[in-house]
Amino acid sequence: MSGIRLRIREIEAFERPMRFARPFRFGLVTVDEAPQAFVRVVVEVEGAGTATGVTAEMMMPKWFDKNPAKSPQDTIANLKASLSEAARSYAQAGDWDTAFGHHARGFSAQKMWAVDHGLPGLVASFGPALIDKAVADALLKASGIGFAEGLRRNVFGIDARQTPDLAEDLIRSFLSGVHPVGDVLLRHTVGLLDSLDGAGGLEDEIRLANLRLFKIKIGGDVDADIARLAAIHDLLSRHVPDYRATLDANEQYDPQRLRVLLQAMSGGVLRAFRDHLLYIEQPFDRAGTFAAPLDDLSGEIPFIIDEADGDYDAFPRAVALGYRGVSSKACKGFYKSVLNAVRVSALNEAHQAKFFVSAEDLTCQAGLGIQQDTALVATLGLTHAERNGHHYVEGFGPAPDAEAARFAAAHPDLYRKQGGRVGLAFERGSLPTASLLSAPGFASGAEPDWSSLVPLAQHHRS
Repeated sequence: MSGIRLRIREIEAFERPMRFARPFRFGLVTVDEAPQAFVRVVVEVEGAGTATGVTAEMMMPKWFDKNPAKSPQDTIANLKASLSEAARSYAQAGDWDTAFGHHARGFSAQKMWAVDHGLPGLVASFGPALIDKAVADALLKASGIGFAEGLRRNVFGIDARQTPDLAEDLIRSFLSGVHPVGDVLLRHTVGLLDSLDGAGGLEDEIRLANLRLFKIKIGGDVDADIARLAAIHDLLSRHVPDYRATLDANEQYDPQRLRVLLQAMSGGVLRAFRDHLLYIEQPFDRAGTFAAPLDDLSGEIPFIIDEADGDYDAFPRAVALGYRGVSSKACKGFYKSVLNAVRVSALNEAHQAKFFVSAEDLTCQAGLGIQQDTALVATLGLTHAERNGHHYVEGFGPAPDAEAARFAAAHPDLYRKQGGRVGLAFERGSLPTASLLSAPGFASGAEPDWSSLVPLAQHHRS
């Protein structure tokens, strides 16, 4: 199928403040609150009438743009501007096209807008990423199918115009063969400020959520990181002997310090930890990632990019330098995740080295955020994902109880009620995907209480 055509009639954007139950530090920044963005679109689908699509994403400060001259509020303002500009651009086009056709045009315009405003690629991508998810949700509802089936049929019209390195037949073949996993295991993030023992510490989390996979943040102070990793390994080896872990440097290392860390894993104090390590994420700052090949650093431990993944060409550029993987995050664009998965399939056909897409998103909140991102990675066949939103926001946060109840009714396998509040059912250590992928739409099933949200900007209509 070449895709179903649609016209975008209306786009509305909203926000809701989310205060964290505990502070979280990544890189040099400590965060204790952030707004969540919500989008609602109305589309007219050729031959199927109108439909409404919805989505949500956190607007995390100082991740999309780590410019030290900008305050956390500056970076949030830029994300709001990105979403507002994308809403204006997509809505004003007014023409018939496939969902991916709207994305290709809107994303290209957004990149030019970002250059004119001195904003990095991840900020540019944020607005289109939300609009694309909401449009996909509406299209799938109008078509009466779920996300995985929509990819198999390619109702979105995904093609190679953003990825000239991929042949069209490779894309079609990959999409027709997607086979979702039935459960996505939780990979619990151990933040730099998280305690290991005591109430609310890592030991508690292991017991409460039946955890087997972990993502450990490292901060760039080699001695401190080595000591902390040794302590974490000691705890995990006692409580979860067969654990697996990933490391996330959040751009805080350089080649010299990374060599010291790797040496500690090759025969030093972290040798036992190395046996449990799956990969290392984003060791260098996003610009420095492409400055030189990994060379001798690229050994048995795979490296992946995350913050450096600012455009469609980032992953193949990183592969040429010795990287083996790239993160999937719906906030960077679900089309890019899908097309990077096609690239991985092609690379693994041609090379002995194992390339892969990983599922990384600390901030997915209960409701649309976690549902749609989990449906995406499950459809791509990824068996585990970083999932810590429930660790930092209790339940649905400040959302009205009736809103939480609607999502729980739509996905009773994903949520549970405890202490009078609805929250993610994380206790089994995995998230089931059946209800996310079976109902029509992009894993939505319910909508927020729009009256409880703050309008982000004026409505945009075609």
